Parts: sequence; C-alpha cells; structure tokens
Amino acid sequence: MRSLIGFPAVVNEKAARAVAGQVVVVTALALATGWLWLSAVLAVGFALRVASGPRFDPFGQLATKVLAPRLGAPVVVAGPPKRFAQGVGFVFTAGATAALALGAPVVAVGLLAVLLVFASLEAVVGFCAGCFVFGYLMRWGVVPEETCAACNDISLRRREVQPA
Repeated sequence: MRSLIGFPAVVNEKAARAVAGQVVVVTALALATGWLWLSAVLAVGFALRVASGPRFDPFGQLATKVLAPRLGAPVVVAGPPKRFAQGVGFVFTAGATAALALGAPVVAVGLLAVLLVFASLEAVVGFCAGCFVFGYLMRWGVVPEETCAACNDISLRRREVQPA
C-alpha cells in the first residue's frame, strides 16, 4: 500500500509545467484584482504538493489527470528538485499570506510578483529556478547526494512515471 505522505521519486515534467501554469493564472488573478487572499489558497496547494506530490492537490490532479496527458508522452525528471521548488513556492506564498495578515500588502504583492516571474519561467520555457538552486545545493554538499540519485544518474530517470 502506497504511503499517503511522500513525493514521487520521478515526475512528469509536463505535469509540473501544467501546475506552474495554474499557479501563474491564480497569481496573476490575485495581482490584477487585488484579491491577495488567494496567496493563502496557493500556499495550501504548495503545502499539499510538498507533502504528497499531486495526490491531494487540485492543481496537481488537474495537471496529472487532464492537462499533461493531452500534451503527449511524459517527460520523466527527478522528483526531489521539483519538491524543493514546491517548497520554495510555499515559502513565498506563506510569506505573502503572513504579510497580508500583518497589514503589509506591499510585501505580499512583491512576493507574489516574484512567484509570478518564476512560475512563468517554469510554465512557459521549462526553467525551474528551484531545481537550478537544488542542483547547486547538491554540488556544495548542502543536500546529500543520496537525496536524489536520479539527479546524478540519468538512467534512473527512464523509469515510468507513477500515476498519482
């Protein structure tokens, strides 16, 4: 029986980009309308994805079950860098939510604007800034190599992507 908590070892890059696209839409909506409370919705989604991948997250479910299958064959990438990136997204959205609660909407807008830029890079051109930073953290020894065997061994990335 599969554990309810835990991130997949490998993920479909197309699904990750589809999730990022949804984050872009909601973040842009929050910034355009002033509905900064949407940062709390985004934070919950990031927290769910960090804890269990796409399993319980509506964005993750839509991406893995509906959007990514329509984009062609899966492109398999290592899971740990994507989990780290989701964690960074959580920090930004939780920070925006806290700033809003503390009466600092300008800080919330700034954090959401940064999120919008990096989520757009992931969704549109496939550049995952969190994954980029994760790679450096591994090289510097901050993240142990055993955390992501697939990051160092390309043959491990060729496994089938497990459905969420």
